[in-house]
Amino acid sequence: MNTFFKSFKKNYKGIILILFSSVLVSLGQLFWKLSGSTNLWLLCDGFFFYGVGTVCMIIAFRFGSFSVLHPMLCTSYILSLLIGYFVLHEYIGWLKVIGIFFMITGIVFIGGGDVTDEAA
Repeated sequence: MNTFFKSFKKNYKGIILILFSSVLVSLGQLFWKLSGSTNLWLLCDGFFFYGVGTVCMIIAFRFGSFSVLHPMLCTSYILSLLIGYFVLHEYIGWLKVIGIFFMITGIVFIGGGDVTDEAA
């Protein structure tokens, strides 16, 4: 458990930026969906959010281990699924719920399994 907290402490700035990036990327995808390829303003908003999210992701890699931060990008899949459910009223079946559980479990294990400088 001590290794988990050391890993989080080492990568916390990158983790926060990656999570923020995931939120922005998911919002960008939502605006693309809502635009229906005909509403130019929503389409441009989607590109804006997606672009800012991508820039945040690039910056995040400066503040943490790539092997920890990159797998955390799958939080955007989880957020997109939740946005689809709450905003677009899409159905989430049990297989998707189980998949979300495994993704979150994997994120926690990967985020806590980073080798710290003292152990290397």
